[in-house]
Amino acid sequence: MGQQEKVSTSLAGAVSEGISASLAAVDAELDRRYPGDPGTRQPVHTVYVPGNAFDAGTIRSWGDQALAALDEHAPDAESFAAVLGLSDDLAEDVYGRVRAKLEREPIEDLRVDFEDGYAGQDEDQDAARAARLISEAYAKGTAAPYMGIRMKCMEAAVRDRGIRTTDVFLTGLLENGGLPDGLVLTLPKVTYPEQVSAFVRLLEAFEKAHGLDAGRLGFEIQIETSQSILASDGTAAVARMIGAAEGRATGLHYGTFDYSACLGVSAAYQASDHPAADHAKAIMQVAAAGTGVRVSDGSTNVLPVGSTDHVHEAWRLHYGLTRRALSRAYYQGWDMHPGHIPTRYAAVFAFYREGFEAAAKRLSAYANHAGGDVMDEPATAKALSSYLLRGIDCGALDTAEVGALTGMTRAALDRFAAPRRGDLTVTTDR
Repeated sequence: MGQQEKVSTSLAGAVSEGISASLAAVDAELDRRYPGDPGTRQPVHTVYVPGNAFDAGTIRSWGDQALAALDEHAPDAESFAAVLGLSDDLAEDVYGRVRAKLEREPIEDLRVDFEDGYAGQDEDQDAARAARLISEAYAKGTAAPYMGIRMKCMEAAVRDRGIRTTDVFLTGLLENGGLPDGLVLTLPKVTYPEQVSAFVRLLEAFEKAHGLDAGRLGFEIQIETSQSILASDGTAAVARMIGAAEGRATGLHYGTFDYSACLGVSAAYQASDHPAADHAKAIMQVAAAGTGVRVSDGSTNVLPVGSTDHVHEAWRLHYGLTRRALSRAYYQGWDMHPGHIPTRYAAVFAFYREGFEAAAKRLSAYANHAGGDVMDEPATAKALSSYLLRGIDCGALDTAEVGALTGMTRAALDRFAAPRRGDLTVTTDR
């Protein structure tokens, strides 16, 4: 060991203490507003089913319809790969994983819809029935990982109905066994932060009425109006909405068609890759970054039905839009038809399997200080581990194969993906 250098300072300790004291409020604000990703599973999609159509067999029916579509229009890996342009080395693996996913867990997140998709005659009865069926599904182990409702918005014309449906649904859950861990509520067509605040007051009143822990009920904010992106004063209203949620916001969901129509985009050009959509989602993404609020892409309304040629064309469109979204860090989207979910999972699985080995080796090299041809930083290590965890959670990757290449347990990957603020140095578990 060489000669140690003399270390000298010029400032008294009081200087550092004074600076820290002056920034104490900022430190607290950072912790409150930007807690980081919650580290929980994020579903790769959300499926919505009208409240009048939802029944006990909905999830299995969607899986069976998706499998039937594969049987009819792409009965083997070779034909499916030809439609989507999958490489030969991915074709069998992706196709096999898609079919297994459709048999085991066809829907990751289901929203029983009481807004645009609802056409029932007795909303009270349908909301109560949804609560009972969702409770029974969780009790039987047949539920999707995440389930809930989309109620009507907080605009004056439908506000009372939305409040009542929320009350009927949540009360029904409590009467049928309690609030499930996977419960999700979606508040649509939010225009002003005050509407978010009003929904918070509603949930607070429900929690108080039933003796629930404060903050037990969270919700997603659906971004479907231009005013939710840019307020009349020129500020990003969506950022203020996250603050107005007082820690209850779990997601920002882009509404492709309502938002496009709000801007006057012609029906033929309303799509999730339109420049107007990209602008809105970029603002949402920046507003949500670091807050723990996840961003979801919207949907396509081109349905894979009819002739095989049309199904293949719709599949290619949906696959391409999903891959495009994933590359832009929108890890969730909306699917409107059972025929969409084979290509949803194909796109997601191909995305993770294509980059799996490179990501695992880079993370291993970083964790073991082994160097390599890419110089990664702590933030990139976090992104690499998050990528691998998302792949594991959806079924694109197996825990064992990730562990074999990284030398890490799931717990070690979790620590890399969600470190404490200012601490991105994490050791591996061998």
